Amino acid sequence: MTSHQYEGVRQGLEGIVAAATRLSRVDGEAGQLTIAGYTVEDLAPRATFEEVVYLLLHGRLPGREELVHFAAELAGRRQLPRATVELLREAAIAGAGGMDALRMGTATLGIGVGESPVEQALVAIAAFPAIIGAWWRLRNGRCPAPVLPDLSHAAHFLQQLTGVEPDPEKSRALETYLNTVCDHGLNASTFTARVIVSTRSDVISAITGAVGAMKGPLHGGAPGPALNMVFEVGTAGRAEAIIAERLDRGERLMGFGHRVYRVRDPRADVLAAAAERLYAAGADRQVYDLARHVEATALRLLRQRKPDRRIETNVEFYTALLLHGIGLPVELFTPAFAAGRVAGWSGHCLEQLREGRLIRPESEYIGPVGLSLSPR
Repeated sequence: MTSHQYEGVRQGLEGIVAAATRLSRVDGEAGQLTIAGYTVEDLAPRATFEEVVYLLLHGRLPGREELVHFAAELAGRRQLPRATVELLREAAIAGAGGMDALRMGTATLGIGVGESPVEQALVAIAAFPAIIGAWWRLRNGRCPAPVLPDLSHAAHFLQQLTGVEPDPEKSRALETYLNTVCDHGLNASTFTARVIVSTRSDVISAITGAVGAMKGPLHGGAPGPALNMVFEVGTAGRAEAIIAERLDRGERLMGFGHRVYRVRDPRADVLAAAAERLYAAGADRQVYDLARHVEATALRLLRQRKPDRRIETNVEFYTALLLHGIGLPVELFTPAFAAGRVAGWSGHCLEQLREGRLIRPESEYIGPVGLSLSPR
């Protein structure tokens, strides 16, 4: 007998409410995502990432002077410790992947940082672009890019990858993405962060654990395969046959359907609009047009074959399209996800420290009993 057959056991904690939060509400039935009082459709395309971080840490948007001060405060924490850079250098030489490098780099951020949870949160949020950028450049035989404190957080992220100040359209597209994925209820990585910090461990440790949870392909790894399907199709005339073959084999179409959202994923709407603006401003329009044709074909075939289910395009599909248009390779998709979600992780850590207690669920023992050792 398996554990899900025991009364009271909820595999994966599905349906269990484990925390009360003011940070985000996911309404899967209505297809709505609220972030600290604002719909994601309103907040993500219009706010700066710095404003969103402030909102998640302080529960309100900053005033104009507060924003200037906070942006400078965040930018002032971008420089990585020397030990972090050396560790990333060794990680790149060893061929470590982006999420492994981010996890290792994050664990070193406590060097020289005090015990203040807010300070640790700010250090982690500020450092993620530099960690990802340093690993990426070292892996490709280049030195880490210098830190330019006058750039916005999103522009700084792209500059850390490329070494040059980015196009404003690409910076805004990335900022919209970071805002869109900043928080999403009690997902696996956020729950991990809250569990760790509930023991009164430090915020850096909690965020390090969250990175480890996001590395898993069931949580942070879907955008790459969504784009791979578009490239496999190659031309619009091949879309129907290739997608039909996948469905005939019983394969899941990456980028379609969601465990929580039973209707349209609101984050997909935000990123769809951002992708349309980006590609209209000069990104590879051929890829965009092909992706939209693949999307339309996939949705039509899914509705024909599964008329009893409402399967819509999810956030991974437009994440892949948007990040590709910005110029990020697939290897950077999940690290970029983490660079946005670290704001939510930080907010949840501070909330757990203020209001929570030790997270200690129970388990149902289903193993044997009454065993004894034979005389020896």
